[in-house]
Amino acid sequence: MSADSFSHRTSRGGRACRTVTGVVALTALLAGCGHPTSTSVPEPSGAGSGPRGGVHVAANGVDVRVGRAVAHLDRSGSGSLSMTVENSGSVAEHLDMVGTPGGGRGTLSGGSGSGNGALSTAGIAFLPGGRTSFGTGRGPRIRLVHSHGVTRAGTLPIVLEFAVVGLVHLQARVTHG
Repeated sequence: MSADSFSHRTSRGGRACRTVTGVVALTALLAGCGHPTSTSVPEPSGAGSGPRGGVHVAANGVDVRVGRAVAHLDRSGSGSLSMTVENSGSVAEHLDMVGTPGGGRGTLSGGSGSGNGALSTAGIAFLPGGRTSFGTGRGPRIRLVHSHGVTRAGTLPIVLEFAVVGLVHLQARVTHG
């Protein structure tokens, strides 16, 4: 092998290494430029994060207020989550996941009919100007199974995943019985 071919190989290898390094750096930089609610959010912990009982979030034409959040749990941590969700924005929103500490997930059931509170492949619908109550009458329901992580303050950390506004943290007051 001549010295010229070795020199040619190392310069090509150096360029390839610099190119790969540049691509990796650019990818890392652009990863933070997505949707403002797409940032990594830690799993809820027993320490409690988020406002107690309700929260207000507005983004991209959606203006959602979640209120009166109560987790009705038995001794095993199973039960339901009741709350009201109001969308006073101009864009429809959907709730597609409810999370609890330890990787727990709520099971969503849609209300009767179509429109506010109806379940589709996108989740529970909240139309602009609509208000939906979970766990009452013929409205949608959220079933919790073996939820753990009730805080000393008597709340359960909840993460709600909405299609437009993203992840929302709140503390649901806990009732037993």
